[in-house]
Amino acid sequence: MLLGSLAFATMGVCVKYASAHFQAGELVFYRGLISALIMGAALRAGRIEWRTPVPAAHAWRSVSGVVSLGAWYYAIAALPLATAMTLNYMSSIWIGAFLIGGQLLLGLRLGQPSAQQGPLMLAVLASFAGVVMILRPTLEQNQLFAGLVGLMSGLVSAMAYLQVTTLGRLGEPAERTVFYFALACTGCGALSMAVGGISVWDWQAGLWLLPMGALATLGQWCMTRAYSQGATLLVANLQYSGIVFGALYSLLLFGDEIALIAWLGMAIITASGILATILRERTVPGAPAQNS
Repeated sequence: MLLGSLAFATMGVCVKYASAHFQAGELVFYRGLISALIMGAALRAGRIEWRTPVPAAHAWRSVSGVVSLGAWYYAIAALPLATAMTLNYMSSIWIGAFLIGGQLLLGLRLGQPSAQQGPLMLAVLASFAGVVMILRPTLEQNQLFAGLVGLMSGLVSAMAYLQVTTLGRLGEPAERTVFYFALACTGCGALSMAVGGISVWDWQAGLWLLPMGALATLGQWCMTRAYSQGATLLVANLQYSGIVFGALYSLLLFGDEIALIAWLGMAIITASGILATILRERTVPGAPAQNS
C-alpha cells in the first residue's frame, strides 16, 4: 500500500507537469492507452481470459472510474498537488456517508431508527469540516470550482470502488478489472479529444505521459495486492500516506504555498478518514475502504 500510494502521488507529479500542455481528456486517453497495453500483456502472460461474464458490472465501474479520474486530473492541474490528493482521498469518507445514509433509511423504513452510527457520523462531519478549511484558501485564490471538482472526484471514486468490491466478490481477476477500466479511459478520452480538440504535440510535455500511465498501473496493482493479501484495516489506513507524499511533492517540486488552515484541514480529513475506516470495519466487517 505504501508503494501504491507513492506511485499515485508520483503519477500526480507527472499529471501536473503534463497538464501544462495537454487537456484533462487527453491525459485520460494516454493514461488509459498505456495502462491497457501493460494490462493486456499481463493478461496474456497470466493466461487470463479477456472475456467477462459480467460486462454490465465492468461498464458501471468503468464509467464512474473515468468520471472520477477526469475530475481528479483537472483538480491536479488547477490546485496544489497536496490539496488535489486530499480531496480525492475523501472517497473513504463518502463510503462512510453512504453507509450511514443506507442504515438510516433502513431504520426509518422498519420504524426502528438506529443511533449506533453516532461516532461514524461525527467522523464524517469532522471530515467535511476539514473540506471547508481546505476550500477556503481556494476561494480566496479564485480556485473554488477546481476545489469542488476535486471533491466530486472523491465522491465518484467512492461509487467506483463499491463496484470494484462487487467485481471482486463475483470472482473477477484484478488484472481484467484494471484492463477494462483502462479501455474505458482510452475510449472516453478519445471521445473527449474528438469533441474538444487535440493539443499540438509537445515532446517536452509528452515525456511525462509514459511514466504517468505506468505509475497509474503500478499504483492500482499494488493496491489490489495489498487488499487481497494484507490486513484490511491496516491497509486502508496506510493509503492516507498518499496525502503525505503529495504534500512533500507540493513543497519540494512546485513550491506551493499552502495556507495553515488548509494544512489543518488535511490533518482533520486524514484523522477522520482513519477513524471512519476503523468504525466502519467494526460495523460492517470487510466494507470497502480503498481509493479507486
